[in-house]
Amino acid sequence: MGGSAIAIKICEDLGVNFAEFRNIQRAVKWRLITLFLYLCAPALQAQTLADAANIAARPHLSFNGTPGLLDMPSAFAMPDADMALTIGGFGGNVRGTLAFQVLPNLTGVFRYSQVRDFDRDGDRDRFDRSFDLIYQFRPETARWPAIAVGLRDFGGTGLFESEYLVASKTLGPRRQFEATLGLGWGRLASQGGFKNPLGILASEFETRPVNEVAIDDGTGEFEIDRFFRGDAAAFGGLVWRPTGRLAFVAEYSSDAYELEAERGLIDINSSYNFGVSYQVSSNLSVSAAYLYGSEIGVRVSYVLNPKVPAQASGIEPGPQPVQSRPDRRSAPQVWSTTWVQSPATQNALQQAVIAALAPEGLLLEYLRLSATEAHVTLRNRRFGRSAQAVGRSARALTRTLPASVETFHITLTEQGMATTRVTVKRSDLEELEFAPDNAWQSYVRADISDAGDQPNARRSITAPRFRFAATGYVESSVFDPDQPFTFDAGVRGTLRFEPRPGWVLATSVRQPLYSNRDNINRVSNSVIQTVRSEQDDFNRGNGPKLDRLTLAHYFRPGRNLYGRVTAGYLEIAYAGVSGEILWKPTTSRLALGVEVNAVHQREPGDVFALGEGQFDYDVLTGHASAYYAMENGFHAQVDVGRYLAGDWGSTFTLSREFRNGWQVGAFFTLTDVSFDDFGEGSFDKGIFVTIPTSWGTGQPSRQERTSTIRPILRDGGARVSVDNRLYDLVREDSDPLLSDSWGRFWR
Repeated sequence: MGGSAIAIKICEDLGVNFAEFRNIQRAVKWRLITLFLYLCAPALQAQTLADAANIAARPHLSFNGTPGLLDMPSAFAMPDADMALTIGGFGGNVRGTLAFQVLPNLTGVFRYSQVRDFDRDGDRDRFDRSFDLIYQFRPETARWPAIAVGLRDFGGTGLFESEYLVASKTLGPRRQFEATLGLGWGRLASQGGFKNPLGILASEFETRPVNEVAIDDGTGEFEIDRFFRGDAAAFGGLVWRPTGRLAFVAEYSSDAYELEAERGLIDINSSYNFGVSYQVSSNLSVSAAYLYGSEIGVRVSYVLNPKVPAQASGIEPGPQPVQSRPDRRSAPQVWSTTWVQSPATQNALQQAVIAALAPEGLLLEYLRLSATEAHVTLRNRRFGRSAQAVGRSARALTRTLPASVETFHITLTEQGMATTRVTVKRSDLEELEFAPDNAWQSYVRADISDAGDQPNARRSITAPRFRFAATGYVESSVFDPDQPFTFDAGVRGTLRFEPRPGWVLATSVRQPLYSNRDNINRVSNSVIQTVRSEQDDFNRGNGPKLDRLTLAHYFRPGRNLYGRVTAGYLEIAYAGVSGEILWKPTTSRLALGVEVNAVHQREPGDVFALGEGQFDYDVLTGHASAYYAMENGFHAQVDVGRYLAGDWGSTFTLSREFRNGWQVGAFFTLTDVSFDDFGEGSFDKGIFVTIPTSWGTGQPSRQERTSTIRPILRDGGARVSVDNRLYDLVREDSDPLLSDSWGRFWR
């Protein structure tokens, strides 16, 4: 039952004339708008002319969470790396949007929408997942407007599928007006449509194939033969910013909401929309609007930029100063090398180095001293950037080692593997500590090389090492068609035992204390081998969950080579053996790897049992991978091989990493499983965000949290989840990350 039908029914029950009710309703709405303007008046008066001229750099956001008017897009772009999280809704339509400014002219968008009572029986909501891409191929100039092209809801069910070409320009003496005019296709041509002007290029543009998926809630397909096809329609509007915080918006919409109106979910009485937005802070904005002559809508947006930390960086205690040595001629006894002959002195120096590194969160694994050189192997447990760990350790060595030791060879390790060796001169540290360009000069003078398989790196002063921790946890998943948000919360225990460098016995067990996962009883409808679509079976119940129990060996088989073998319960759903070899030169942007996994499915609900019956499945999977670190923090990865369901194909990943450790990326997988056989979503795809703990606390830390947004979890393109894959382990200690973060050497 639609909004008007409900109102008529209420009026009949109360004995009220519906026409009179509508007149009163309109009067009340205008009074509410007048009251809102009245309340805003003091804020308007308090703003100075200087504030009015200082219009925010961030563009106005629409109910779709992207730069735009109210329901229509604009051609403006957010500042580079901006990430906008938006929740907006009206007329039973609620949209949650994550928009990321991938490049100054490219915006990527993921949207999760709920349309209440959308199906034909009117008793089930539609939960729709969609992706957008927006490319601004011409930024605004003093003379010309910004021009952008957008693809909305491509590759999904197509409920919101549309394309558009739009131009926007700021106007007025203080640039307080923003005018937008655009041309839409698909859903954005459902109101006021006319013959497609692209028909002059080819007659195929004049007809748009029918999208039955949007109507029948099908699986969705990526079909470019609908792009920019069929009728086109114009849309546009105006944003007026009387101050830097307040904006009034008027637009003409070309979206008729045909499917929603057909089901009585929304009344479209007008194509004109009006709204007001307020910038509460530099990050938070809110808006309210009167839409389509019948609906009140609200929007809340929070915008952050990974380049800007939530807390001031560097608030941790500063490093100890470099201890300068006296002149050799004035204090020859200080430069004496007789200490080399004394084992007791050598042992005392080792203990002094351990004590000096410990407050920095650095663990000494190995130390070898000669009269002029120090070979130091250490583990970085604190600093998110390896360059800072090297700088802190070098300072500590100047304060503990005899004056005759001039050269420091500092070797970094990961999981017991020696990765990179950085050689610095003590005299350079003394000379450059307060130099204006000390970061650049110290990087040029340092020697950075592959540490290789050093025999001493396989020994450790502190081995064996045992560590146990118990913490609370929350595990969640989203976008399930039956229950959009599921989670369990409880206590997790982790244990880690290292008998010697490179060997790790690790386990993670969690005990749920509260969960709503048992509410999902859907049986997989997959037509291929079920390897992930029954994942909920492994998380149901209140019993303990063994996430992993593995024995791993990390080693260096040769120069520029890294190796890993992991055996045991690899993850919540699979047990077996995983092996990997990685080629990664220290100074190269390119890395190549090969991974092979032989796994058997586990039995849901049983901590140690392997799968039987429908879960009696084993498979050999493997991939060849190429990694490349591009300019501006971009990382590309291509994996080619066999997946868990026995399908063959490739995964493509592109991410952007910032110097503070933030990483935002997207991936998609195409295999020999057809779109129809894959099922809902057509192919595996998603986005991920990695947030370092240090970004929020301002304190150095190697901890980080990665969240993956995968619209649907199906069986095609699925991979085994294995801890500590090699590339992510070693890339931090090598170029380009090491050189890009060298400015932290002196912090």
